[in-house]
Amino acid sequence: MTDATTAIEKPASQMRAIWQQFRTHKGALFGLIVLGTLILAVVLGPFLWVPEKMSVAKAIMLKNQGPSWRFPLGTDQLGRDMLARMLDAGKVSLAVGFVAMMIAIFVGTTIGILAGYFKRLDGPLMRLTDMFLALPLIPLLLVMVMLFRDRIAGLVGPEMGAFLLIVFAIGVTSWMQAARIVRGEVLALKEREYVLAARSIGAIPRRIILRHILPNVVSPVMVAATLGVAEAIITESVLSFLGLGFPPDFPTWGRLLYDGLSYMQIYPERVIWPGVAISLTVLSVNYIGDGLRDALDPRIRGR
Repeated sequence: MTDATTAIEKPASQMRAIWQQFRTHKGALFGLIVLGTLILAVVLGPFLWVPEKMSVAKAIMLKNQGPSWRFPLGTDQLGRDMLARMLDAGKVSLAVGFVAMMIAIFVGTTIGILAGYFKRLDGPLMRLTDMFLALPLIPLLLVMVMLFRDRIAGLVGPEMGAFLLIVFAIGVTSWMQAARIVRGEVLALKEREYVLAARSIGAIPRRIILRHILPNVVSPVMVAATLGVAEAIITESVLSFLGLGFPPDFPTWGRLLYDGLSYMQIYPERVIWPGVAISLTVLSVNYIGDGLRDALDPRIRGR
């Protein structure tokens, strides 16, 4: 067997072992199915379920309708199809969760690697991390949204401005856990034999980090990423629920909760549907994170 064939089979067998361990976690499989269903629903749903166009007068006549064949989730106080709004809202909420997670993971991984590998940067970067951990994040996010929402909206429009501001605000205030996890991994990895050997032959730090350190911190970063998606979705829902998220005509699940709050006693389904969607998303992502943590740990995978 040639070296090339061995190199191809080794990653394949490793991925197979990870998948075999992952599928033994029933909660992780449940989460993967639920999250995949939600993603397919919000991506394909608007093409499959197109709300009928109607005049303002007709929409007002159809307001506050209960579930029916015509409107499976009923209508809201303005006569809008709640199923269509739930699908549109899910697309925005999931996009916020994934994009904010990528920003947080990028910042956290960068700071964690720099702090773990370069001893002179460890103290300042970890004190910066501690400072962010000590800040009250929700009040900080509220201040950021109130200060910059109108300025950014004037540049790129209210919808895109709100999306960019909220995603950026959540991302730059959610990187601390990833930074600490990555730092701990780097502190252990930089003392390994292959890293010491690379350093002894004169390899520059950038090459050592990219070739030897970064590939070996992917596993904990992936676990932190799954948890970051859930945290970002909850944070966006809190901001929208407080009325400082997206504009009223740009729905998210949190915004639908906020809009349905005034009608909760009369029409409880207004808050039940977005609440169930948020809960299922967060629960499924957390289960996937648990399954990845077990599957990517060689000590558990070898059992």
